[in-house]
Amino acid sequence: MITKFSSRLAKYALVPTAVAALATPVALTMVAGGASAAASCGRTAADSDSSSWPRQTSGVSANQRSGSSTSCGITGYADNRNTLDYHCYTVASDGSTWTYLRNDTDGTAGWVKDSLLPNNGSNVYCGF
Repeated sequence: MITKFSSRLAKYALVPTAVAALATPVALTMVAGGASAAASCGRTAADSDSSSWPRQTSGVSANQRSGSSTSCGITGYADNRNTLDYHCYTVASDGSTWTYLRNDTDGTAGWVKDSLLPNNGSNVYCGF
């Protein structure tokens, strides 16, 4: 019975589709995992996002931190006069997203909660 089912999948070129359908939930689970995706204090990220934003517009200023948590140390500040170069985002243990960025105005880098950034931060996932 299984052999016939496999033969039909192969005959109609459905094997790649079936494999992809089975793999998709695994990939989604890994990204949505939350705690394992957070950037620990001291973690940096490569520049995977080509977007740059001329102004930090959501509020007066935001703390740049050494990780994706308010318990991580402050590495700098991003305010409405700065040019920000987004690198990528990750998901904190509480489910919020944070973008790693470089402040091109003063050269500092760090993680900023996406709700404080223009366009809600980067749209490129860091992969951790």
